Amino acid sequence: MTSLSSRPLVHGEAVGSVLLSQRALSLWGGIDPETGRIVDPRHDRCGETVSGRIFALPAEKGSSTGSAILLELARTGRAPAAIIVREPAVAIAVGAIVAGELYGRRIPVFCVDESGFAVLEDGETIRITEAGKIERTRGEP
Repeated sequence: MTSLSSRPLVHGEAVGSVLLSQRALSLWGGIDPETGRIVDPRHDRCGETVSGRIFALPAEKGSSTGSAILLELARTGRAPAAIIVREPAVAIAVGAIVAGELYGRRIPVFCVDESGFAVLEDGETIRITEAGKIERTRGEP
């Protein structure tokens, strides 16, 4: 992947290491807001931390209260650097928008199509521009 396009759901820029998941996740009950650790035992990335990473997942699932969890992650400084989804994620986008308004902490959210999601690699460092261009970077963020 040299670069690919995404559709910004919540605008912003980010650089970070990708934490790639192949399973949908409910943030409510799925992530511990105090640690940023994925705690859903059925999730493929259980035990991993989203904090400071670019968290890529196919979709959100579950309750709209996932917005509150993302907001709490922002408040505690444990939020992801950005979130990439394959399907539009309303609860995640709302939480990211409110985090920016209440805490001044932007959590960009981007939507990619299936082919774009398929080329993301776990652990790679990527840069996402305000316009939604996703670029593989060389070296540290």
